[in-house]
Amino acid sequence: MFRIPTITKNLLIINVLMFLALIVFEGRGIDLNSVLGLHFFMADDFALYQLFTYMFMHGGVMHIFLNMFMLWMFGGVVEQVWGPKKFLFYYITCGVGAGLIQMVAQFGEFYMLAADQVPGFNLGMAAEVARNSQPLLNLWTTVGASGAIYGLLLAFGMLFPEQRIFIFPLPVPIKAKWMVCIWIAIELFSGLGTSGSNVAHFAHLGGMLFGYIMIRYWRDHPGNGGYGRSRGQQFFDRMKDNWERRSHRRYDEARRDDQQRRESDWDYNARRKAEQDEIDRILDKVRRSGYDSLTDEEKRKLFNGK
Repeated sequence: MFRIPTITKNLLIINVLMFLALIVFEGRGIDLNSVLGLHFFMADDFALYQLFTYMFMHGGVMHIFLNMFMLWMFGGVVEQVWGPKKFLFYYITCGVGAGLIQMVAQFGEFYMLAADQVPGFNLGMAAEVARNSQPLLNLWTTVGASGAIYGLLLAFGMLFPEQRIFIFPLPVPIKAKWMVCIWIAIELFSGLGTSGSNVAHFAHLGGMLFGYIMIRYWRDHPGNGGYGRSRGQQFFDRMKDNWERRSHRRYDEARRDDQQRRESDWDYNARRKAEQDEIDRILDKVRRSGYDSLTDEEKRKLFNGK
């Protein structure tokens, strides 16, 4: 627990504490999910703050367990890459975006129900019908961190597309990019194919949509935050680039004097690839465990490039 990055760890703790509070208050006749959960925007119980609080509430033990497991599994990795501030901003924005998309989907469901029940219903009658349907609309409550979690799932797939992971019930590991595509397809077909479901499929897709927009913006505007890397990671990336430039310079100098290089082109390329693989391994170790985890020999290779 103590090795989990700060923001991810605090999010886990806050969600668990809010779930325990839900149980305690429920015993006293107060439903926190009704107060802090996200209501349909045309319902009397809707409040703007619910767009932020709903993502820390859950509907049951299995609900919070699955969400916290995915937060632990993907959140720690993404936070280590992006850093705490950027990670928290991304997480909250995905959660809020998921809530907004969920309310859009709810409005679509409300419109279809009203059109089915009210003769001659049109958009101009929506407010009046909503006023007469408050007991029903107040029951439309969304809770859970799933929208933000699905945003993290997308981020992991875009940051590490070739990383192989296991997902139940597939018997073999698949690449992260295909995992993301599978989940998008599942949520899309589930959202379009079911009505009245207790699962907010469009909220999941909304978290992914807002996450994708942010990641693409950061990638297209690297000067506004450094897509995919915290400042520390950018430092090591620049160090790696400097090492590669020095390697190319040494190679060019060696080619101008063939007598100083006694190895064949094949041997030289093989040796240079091995050196590059070693530098990549050392940088990955720094990203996982920090600079202090390096041995003296690894530090020398990292800074001297040989």
